[in-house]
Amino acid sequence: MARFDRNTWHGHSEIARYYVKSETNALYIKGINELKSKGFEIVAIVCDGRKGLVGTFKGIPVQLCQFHQVAAIRRYITKNPKMLASIELKTHVAMLKNTDKESFEGGLNMWFIKWESFLNERTINNETGKSHFTHKRLRSAYRSLNTNMTWLFTWYDNYDLNIPNTTNMIDGHFSDLKNKLRNHNGLTKQRKIKFINEFLKAKIDVQE
Repeated sequence: MARFDRNTWHGHSEIARYYVKSETNALYIKGINELKSKGFEIVAIVCDGRKGLVGTFKGIPVQLCQFHQVAAIRRYITKNPKMLASIELKTHVAMLKNTDKESFEGGLNMWFIKWESFLNERTINNETGKSHFTHKRLRSAYRSLNTNMTWLFTWYDNYDLNIPNTTNMIDGHFSDLKNKLRNHNGLTKQRKIKFINEFLKAKIDVQE
């Protein structure tokens, strides 16, 4: 989730571990505070799109994982959209990980200007007489991008910090762990913890 900078530590070893039922923003804050108490200087954080998380860390550059953002847009407009507006938005979003802030933001603004009237179309419910936006999921996709723009290019605004633009490296480790745990569904809680400990130890030994 974060990159830390202290003398000879290079961002590859595990420095904190929690066993939790589910992730919460409070736990992330606890983790950051614990690392600070150990003398780590936190220079940047890379995280997913958990609601409220990106605005939680005051005074620390926060990069929203671009891979997670692309996945969020895919959920809104599907993998193979049919509407031209959605197809064009999908094409633009595909450039997110390979372009600069000005180009991406400018392209998104141009897309919005072109499709603003389309986005504002409303459908009337004949039974109730009330109306709702016709293309709600497309509107949500645009709103997600527009709202998160502040954190999508933190790596670009703080180029000297060499911040990753995705959490792919750590996500890969956790995906591997989850897949292995699924093959051992019958484990008790304590045995699962032991399995996780041994898995992480093996990863650290390989890195070192």
